Formats: sequence, structure tokens, C-alpha cells
Amino acid sequence: MAPLSGLTRVTRLFEHPIVQAPMAGGGSNPALAAAVGDAGGLGFLAAGYKTPAAMHEEIKQLRARTGRPFGVNLFLPQPPAADPAAVGAYAERLAGEAARYRTPLGETDHETDQSSDDGYDAKLAILLDDPVPIVSFTFGCPSRTAVDALAEAGTVTVVTVTSAAEARAAREAGADAVCVQGVEAGGHQGTHHDDPEADGEGAGLLPLLAEVRESVPLPVIAAGGLMRGEAIAAVLAAGACAAQLGTAFLPCPESGAHPLHKRALTDPLFVRTELTRAFTGRPARGLVNRFIREHGPYAPAAYPQIHHMTSGLRKAAAAAGDPQGMNLWAGQGHRLARTMPAADLVGVLAAELAAARAPAGC
Repeated sequence: MAPLSGLTRVTRLFEHPIVQAPMAGGGSNPALAAAVGDAGGLGFLAAGYKTPAAMHEEIKQLRARTGRPFGVNLFLPQPPAADPAAVGAYAERLAGEAARYRTPLGETDHETDQSSDDGYDAKLAILLDDPVPIVSFTFGCPSRTAVDALAEAGTVTVVTVTSAAEARAAREAGADAVCVQGVEAGGHQGTHHDDPEADGEGAGLLPLLAEVRESVPLPVIAAGGLMRGEAIAAVLAAGACAAQLGTAFLPCPESGAHPLHKRALTDPLFVRTELTRAFTGRPARGLVNRFIREHGPYAPAAYPQIHHMTSGLRKAAAAAGDPQGMNLWAGQGHRLARTMPAADLVGVLAAELAAARAPAGC
């Protein structure tokens, strides 16, 4: 039997070309991934910020909920490039936030901590020993050795890219597909190299999708601000094989996002999004709130140090019912968010997609 093409290996994983984005920090969980998968989409777990054991436990919980295919997303380890002086200066700036929320700033020296991108090798070992249908990568490109080992285990590999150059690197590594992330996307930008000089210069999804498709002959999953079936139809018409949506699934009851976060997506108090380093030290798109306005311009390029530093503040703000101190990740289409069960949302999106692709009447 002839080997399956890369496109077939990807598209056989779902009935509808709708992928629930892996949202680290709590948004993604087994309940959400199972609901999306059972409805014909492709659900994802997010291993970022989790220990290897916690990742494996979520995989087991998801398998107990559904027999449908699903994916797991890994963060690539980041080079130690943070300037200690800049990190210290930002800590001094946040002293008032620590007083406001009555909680200390987190420790930034986590060389042996596995709660961020540490533990990558252990997570990869688990996924090789207990394979899942699909593994995607963010913040970099895995080695050819890792990709080949996953392929041998029967796992489809996807690399998140934000440029044609990153897509070429993914192809050279042997990835089955790329997830093209436009600048409109909520949460962290998945750039392979965090370049402060390039802040705010990311490409929009549609032109980036065209550039990547002309650059590499790989199946493409499109991500970035997609909230309606009509938008899914647009990226499919532009050559994508599926659309990845994150913000659209955040308000679903199965989502693990905080209730304040869910409400903020359509709260008229939050009128726009912005790329910021304020909460983690890496560019991420979120609803503009007090914390971003006051601290975003001064946050250094220091991931995951700033993530650890602000983690307690964000939790304390949530506990206090104050969305102004939380990281409210959201894509540019956040105001189109709809609150409904995940399975219903997949069904609505699929119906909108079908209507958008139907021949226009006279």
C-alpha cells in the first residue's frame, strides 16, 4: 500500500476542517478537546506550563472521554537570552502591583522548574512511548530526529510558523504540515526566534498564507482571528486544509478559561486587543486592560522569566474579581465570540462554512 500523503494524514483526523487551538494556561482541557472531537472537529491539549506527568494525565483523561483523534501541543525550549538588569528593573516597576494584590512577585530563576518550557525532552519521551494522533510545536522547530521518531510512532507533526522562512525550516525538519499563524491571533505569537526589533510587525493571515503556500509544498492549517464559518471558507479558498480557532472556543462552558476572561471577550469595556510582553516577556495578543496600558511599554523580552514573575499577580487579580490585572488573551475577532457548548459551536461553524461555499443564488 502506498504511504499516505501529508495532506491525507492531516485531513483524515477530522470530519470538519475545524481545529480547536491549543490554549496553554487553562483554556484547553480534556473536556473541551473531547467535545470538539466528538462533534467532528479536531481537539487539542496544551502541554505548555504543565509538567510531563500533568500532560500525560490529561491525555489519559481525554482518551477516557472520547475515541476521536486529538492533538497535543509542545513549547520548544527557549534560549537563555534575558537581560538580568532588565528583568530586575521590571520587578521594581511591578512592586506596586504586588502591594495592590497583596502577593509577592514570582521567582524568575527556574532553571530546574518544569512548569514552563522545561521538561520538553521528558514530554517528548512520553509522546513517543504513548503516541497520540498529532503533535504540534510552538516557539520553534523540532529537530529532524524528533520529527522522524514521532513519524515512526505514527504521529502527525505540525509546526507553528509566522513566516515563510519558518515554514521552510519546518519542511526541512520533516514536518507533515504547518500551522500558519497570522498577527491577528490571540495569545502568544509562535515565532521561532523572539526578536524585539520585530515587535508588532507580524503579517496578516491571508497574505502570510499565500506566501507560505508559494514557499513550501506542505498542508497548511490557518490561524488568526477566525470566528465565523465564512472566515473559515476564506482561508480554505486561499489554500488551507483547515482553520484553527482559539478565541472562538474560549467562552464555551467546557473551556477552562476563567469566567472573567470569558465575559471580557464581549464586554464593551474592552474595545481592542494589543500585542504585549507585559505578562510573559514574549509577544502575546490580549484585551487591553490597565495592566497592559501601565506596564506593556516597559516589559522586557524575557520569557519565561516575566511569566514566572507575574504568575502570582494574575492569579491574585482573578481571585479578587479584577480583570484589569489578568492576561485576557484574545484574537482580533473577539467581539464575535458566542457562548454555547463546544459541540454546538462546531456545528454552527460547519453550517456557516457550508453556506459560504454554496453557489450564490441569482
